Amino acid sequence: MLKLLKPAPATPRAAGGTGRGSHSVRGEAAPTRTRPARVPAVAPLAAPAAGIALLQSNSLPALVQRELERMILAGDLPPGAKLNEATLADLLGVSRGPVREAFRALEESGLVRLEKNRGVYVRQIAVEEADNIYELRAVLDAFVGRRVAASADPDAVRELRSHVARMEKAATRNDVDGYLKANLEFHDRLVELAGNAKLLTTYRRLVNELRLFRRTTLAQNGVLPTSTREHRQIVDRIAAADGEGAARALHEHVMASRERMHKASAAPVRDTTTRKSR
Repeated sequence: MLKLLKPAPATPRAAGGTGRGSHSVRGEAAPTRTRPARVPAVAPLAAPAAGIALLQSNSLPALVQRELERMILAGDLPPGAKLNEATLADLLGVSRGPVREAFRALEESGLVRLEKNRGVYVRQIAVEEADNIYELRAVLDAFVGRRVAASADPDAVRELRSHVARMEKAATRNDVDGYLKANLEFHDRLVELAGNAKLLTTYRRLVNELRLFRRTTLAQNGVLPTSTREHRQIVDRIAAADGEGAARALHEHVMASRERMHKASAAPVRDTTTRKSR
């Protein structure tokens, strides 16, 4: 939880032997009982410095946005939930202004929707809408595959392989959250390598919208090793400068992810193939 720069609780004074309440027996002072001082729960000294450094490198609304995004994607704030500005501000230990700004940024990224005179809600993506997003993603990813395969240098290929290696390790541990993080970073870096800023902005919004489905999809039995193999094949095609092969591998990977999403949501896969007229 965020809770930035909250003051540590004050240290109470240890009980001293002041003699208050002590009684003398036959003119002799009663021995003073020494109680061990209670050690207060004090935040580590490094915490305020770390909080200051965090604020210096990030605006407060950006930090709030990051935490709310984490809570949404972790399911702490489930799809369809109404977000209360005052409650979240109190929960995160900030004023309401940064929460309000974070709401606007999260709307732009596709994770929440703002309804006039009603409030802010975590977006609830219908399976039909997710279908449309996956189809668009498949087209964009194929373009990215061709472009990156034509321009990727050995350093870029090594970087992509390192992301796949992280996925493999997470899959071995059945660490769905770790796998999802490495997976998202792989695809984001792949689109960055395509060198089209407008495409990157559009792509990130689409991916954010699909992230509401992704964890459930990846949590299915046997999905992590299969997904890892698909990513390895994508990098192999890019390393071989095989543009069409990379485009095909990415397109197939996205459509396979779409099928896994349908399986996770127990919804039938919509047929999008064009039927020839008889």
